[in-house]
Amino acid sequence: MIFGATARSIAALGTIPLSVVKTRYESGVFPYRSVINALSHIYETEGLKGLCRGLSATLLRDAPFSAFYLMFYNQLKFFVHRDGRIQDPNNPSVFFLCGVVAGCLTSVITHPPDVMKTYMQLYPDQFSRMQQTILHILKNDGLRGFFRGLLPRLIRKTLMAAMSWTVYEQAMIFLRIKS
Repeated sequence: MIFGATARSIAALGTIPLSVVKTRYESGVFPYRSVINALSHIYETEGLKGLCRGLSATLLRDAPFSAFYLMFYNQLKFFVHRDGRIQDPNNPSVFFLCGVVAGCLTSVITHPPDVMKTYMQLYPDQFSRMQQTILHILKNDGLRGFFRGLLPRLIRKTLMAAMSWTVYEQAMIFLRIKS
């Protein structure tokens, strides 16, 4: 779990500027003409800090996602293998289903920091710290505000992760690294 969380944290550090651009670009709030235009505009107007907006919330989302996902996925596979009701526990559909369930559980747990990250990246003048972002969401939307947009994230993250793990597991079996 520690290795997955560490690896994901390092990846988040390297990709946070692109995450800021992606979030702003998709929102339509900022009139960027291209990715390069967005990167240069953010750097010119907000400095390096602008390119790292929402990093704390991103780390709070991504490190636990990797750790929890792997834990849930491995536990689900263990139960499937232990139970014995599945004729072929190495069937790709078993891996995919374990991946979907693990992805759903993990996405629900890590969605609140994703909402905070989005606020911090879209409205940097209003939300420069996590504490003020949390208080704003609680005051205006209650706990439900932390789960706004959960369904699209569930679909995207869950299917991507389930497909990745299914391919990984099948490759390990094919290469005879795992039985």
